[in-house]
Amino acid sequence: MVEFDSQNSIICPLGVFVIGTYDESGVPNAMTAAWGSQSDFGEISISLSKHKTTENFEKTGAFTVAFATADTVKESDYFGIESGKNINKIEKAGFHYRKSDKVNAPIILEYPLTLECKVRNWNTETGILTGEIVSSVASESIITDGKVDLGKLRPIMYDSSMHLYRVIGEAVGHAYSEGISIKNSGAAQKWDN
Repeated sequence: MVEFDSQNSIICPLGVFVIGTYDESGVPNAMTAAWGSQSDFGEISISLSKHKTTENFEKTGAFTVAFATADTVKESDYFGIESGKNINKIEKAGFHYRKSDKVNAPIILEYPLTLECKVRNWNTETGILTGEIVSSVASESIITDGKVDLGKLRPIMYDSSMHLYRVIGEAVGHAYSEGISIKNSGAAQKWDN
């Protein structure tokens, strides 16, 4: 076994999220973040340092979260390496947007799945943004039987160990059913405490 210090620990998957906001003049901004996850029903939490994006949602109280995909790797990476302070990154990337119907934030049309969020809590000391997911919008191209199909979405994750983007999507089993055969097998060994 190889031991790593806490700064090099790997937790996966780390989704690649594109956070959309408007500034005080209504100019859209997009920023890529990977340190986040669903933290409760209807809630997302993301770890952020100060950026143009954080300045924007402090003023508007809203943001969107789009899921980067295998088809949007180049643009999603760009949104994470350029500052939005002096340039409209969405326009420079050749992407398009519309205003969310539910919150004061942009929906970037090239992303097939976007969460519309209100700021629930922004802790400037810890850098944790917690958002209430008000609504979701999805392209019909990623829907199967009325549900988002990750196989069609082809979301990417950030591999922080190798500094790569990897595709998520291969199905390997059915939740709540693969373990039933073990559950229903003979008597379980009892442990003495």
